[in-house]
Amino acid sequence: MLYILNTLIVPVDFGIKQEYVVSIQKIDLETARRIVREMEFTSAVGHEATAKVLTELLGVEIPYNRITVKMKEGDAGLHFVLRTRLPEGKVLSEEELRELDFDLVLSKVS
Repeated sequence: MLYILNTLIVPVDFGIKQEYVVSIQKIDLETARRIVREMEFTSAVGHEATAKVLTELLGVEIPYNRITVKMKEGDAGLHFVLRTRLPEGKVLSEEELRELDFDLVLSKVS
């Protein structure tokens, strides 16, 4: 399963296995677009404005979906990662998000 996440945290399920290897790789927008078109995914984007911005960026519907994810072996994550640390409690609007630099990161759990 591919999870779309708005954090670089890789939430593995230690209830299944006690040791995982996680690879992470920065990817470009075109690669991210191709991945979401080719793979079944579940959105775990728990911030509505981020889900809307990701929908625009990736060209597919990324729903706001505040769920808990427990990744297991074989799962992957597409992470939207802001390059700026926000003040505590700050919630960004779509407009504010569009102004910030970000990275797209692909994680794979094995």
